[in-house]
Amino acid sequence: MVFLESAAAGHARGEDAMTDHQILEELLALLEGNAVTVRNEPLGGAGGGLCTVKGRPVFFHDTDASSSDAACACAEAVARTVDIESIYLRPEVRDFIEARTNRPH
Repeated sequence: MVFLESAAAGHARGEDAMTDHQILEELLALLEGNAVTVRNEPLGGAGGGLCTVKGRPVFFHDTDASSSDAACACAEAVARTVDIESIYLRPEVRDFIEARTNRPH
């Protein structure tokens, strides 16, 4: 499992809110830390998606997509493959996942 640094610690150091790119990086790391293979491929800008290859989960990160679109696709993959209720996530990352996957807060 991957545990991510608290947002409160970041704010205590004077850091601003997370950007879509930073959220995307955290989500990709979360997938990789939970046995999902991440492949970075130019796929035309749709954001990417999760599939199963030879019985193993693979997330295709669309390098042609904006960070926002890719983060949305990644959030959906995280919601399907990671029990986010059992791990600590930065509040911004948890809120991003919940807002984009219709999960209750």
